[in-house]
Amino acid sequence: MSIPHAPGADNLGRAIALTLTTIAVFGVQDAVAKLLVQDYSPFQITMMRYWGFAVFALFMVMRQGPIRQALKSKMPKRQILRGVLLMADIWCFAIALQTVALGELQAIVIVYPLLVTVFAIPILGEKVGIFRFAAVGAGLVGALVILRPGGVPLDWGVGFALASAAFYALYIVLTRQAAGHDSTATSLLYGALVGLVLSTGVGIFFWQPMAWTDFALVVVTMITTCAGHGVMVYALTMAPASVLQPFNYFSLPWAIVLSVLVFGQWIDPISLIGAVIIVAAGLVVMARERRKRIPVVAAAPVGEE
Repeated sequence: MSIPHAPGADNLGRAIALTLTTIAVFGVQDAVAKLLVQDYSPFQITMMRYWGFAVFALFMVMRQGPIRQALKSKMPKRQILRGVLLMADIWCFAIALQTVALGELQAIVIVYPLLVTVFAIPILGEKVGIFRFAAVGAGLVGALVILRPGGVPLDWGVGFALASAAFYALYIVLTRQAAGHDSTATSLLYGALVGLVLSTGVGIFFWQPMAWTDFALVVVTMITTCAGHGVMVYALTMAPASVLQPFNYFSLPWAIVLSVLVFGQWIDPISLIGAVIIVAAGLVVMARERRKRIPVVAAAPVGEE
């Protein structure tokens, strides 16, 4: 989501620290979710976590004005589609968590800024120069390095990871488009309501009783969802999204650390090289977009919203 920042209140150091804190919180959430989806359906876990996000979103919207006012959209069909794409992203990410190690999963899904550049061409009519095209190409090469024969095991989890990145990239592009017509509160409310209906409508069919310890872990995912988004919103009051967005790449080393500490799973060196190529390409794209003043959407790490 995109939150306007207060130009007079910029405090870059604190904003960066808060952004890194946000990434750390979302990383813990991913680790806890990975533990849960080993024993429960990803649809059930996603549903329960989304309940927490919906509460947070409604709270944020009500702080800005009446909910009835936020429901008035100039492009309701596009807003509903945003919500569907976001939900598809979260579902795919949760399914991928079942089989793909955190480090490899984050290395795959960080291609989303590059996909945003690709999708923005036909949807938003953006013109992409040679530098950004080259960066996108380099990033895709990095993805192929990760998915090479003998690299990350090519199972259905990898397919869902790639789908997660693609859905999230489309969501970001449509969010850019919606930002020119609707308020932030409207976009946030539609995302919350559509996701709440979809996640509950599907997740309820996968419900199974939970042990109290597992339910406590679900509560942790709810708390980290609200805390992560709350900190991110606060960070955006101090610095513009275009400045803070590159720090989202901290999610990769943090995911690798959590993967080792919690699950004892290491990312292989060649896949790490591929991930570094993707990160470098993504930073080039962001730098070019900032130079050309292309709107940047403040986004949580892919799969988290």
